[in-house]
Parts: sequence; structure tokens; C-alpha cells
Amino acid sequence: MQKVKLNILGLSVSQTQSGAYALVLAEENGDRRLPIIIGPVEAQAIAIQLEGLKPPRPLTHDLIKNLAIAFDIALLEVVIHKLEEGIFYAELLLEMEGKEVRVDSRTSDAVALALRFKCPIYTTEDILHKAGIVLDVNEEHTAREHFDEGHVGHGKSIYEKYTLADLENLLGESIQNEDYEKASLIRDEIKRRKK
Repeated sequence: MQKVKLNILGLSVSQTQSGAYALVLAEENGDRRLPIIIGPVEAQAIAIQLEGLKPPRPLTHDLIKNLAIAFDIALLEVVIHKLEEGIFYAELLLEMEGKEVRVDSRTSDAVALALRFKCPIYTTEDILHKAGIVLDVNEEHTAREHFDEGHVGHGKSIYEKYTLADLENLLGESIQNEDYEKASLIRDEIKRRKK
């Protein structure tokens, strides 16, 4: 099986399924993109890690990582190895006591764990051939603009009217209330102002 390394390009609202998100993975040395439809909870687990947010309590994937560390289990890689009837299948390659073990996983969970363990994500050439798409630069830029929910028209942030102190308070409240989507938008506005 020829493995192709993937990088996470981002998350966007799904245009095909209401309430769902598209996780977009990009071929590391090529132009193909692999869009995978995932649910809002799974999208949140990935977004929190992508945004570098620290929840007050460990989320499920953080708990799994903590357990793995406690029992000296390493996640070596994630492989999206099968596509059947529109569903992607993944497996985790783990190492424990010098032995490698493969464990079946939902793709969204595998990606959320790969982010936390900072391990590579792979797929097969066959899957990229079947489900990969190529966006030209303009389409990709337009897609990113279209799905940036924290902005309203012409790049203006919905949090633009708040002071930096207000934003810091809102960020704390959002994290405390476990509203990580809102927290990531506020954090982006804070970063933009501190540049």
C-alpha cells in the first residue's frame, strides 16, 4: 500500500449536509484535497486543537491521550485506509512495550488524536484517486473566505466593536462555558489586534 501524507487544511460548514462540517485534508506534495464530512462535535474536537484552546477540563480526546501517556502507549500514525459507500475508515498505529498494534477508528476521532499526539496522517493513493479533488487557487481562497464564520462582509470581525479587555473576558467566559467555536473566533480577533 502506497501511503500519501496529508496535512489538515481546515474545517468548513458542509454545503451538502445540514449541521455537518467538512474536514479538508491536503496532500502534502500535491494539489489534491480530501474533504471528509464530520459532525459538529467531532469538528469541535478538531477545531479546539487547531486553535490551540485549552479547555478547563479534558475533553474525550485529551482523556484518551492522557491515558495513553499514563500507560506508555505512543500513537505513531493515523492511516485513512478505506472508502466504502462514502464513508472513510481509519486506523491508529500504536506502539506499546515495543509492539505495534493497529486499532480501528472513526476518521474524525483519528484526526483529533493525531493533532494531540502530533503524529502524521496518511491515506492511500487509491482513496485520493477516488475521492480527492483539486481546487484552483481562486476557488480555495473563495472557499476559505466563505466559511470564515467569525467575519461579516469585507473581512470585518463581529467582535471588532469590543475593547481588548472585553475580548479577554469574553474569551474566558466562552472557554468556561465550553463554547469553543465562539472562543476560537474571539481568540482570532485578539491575535489580529496584537499583530
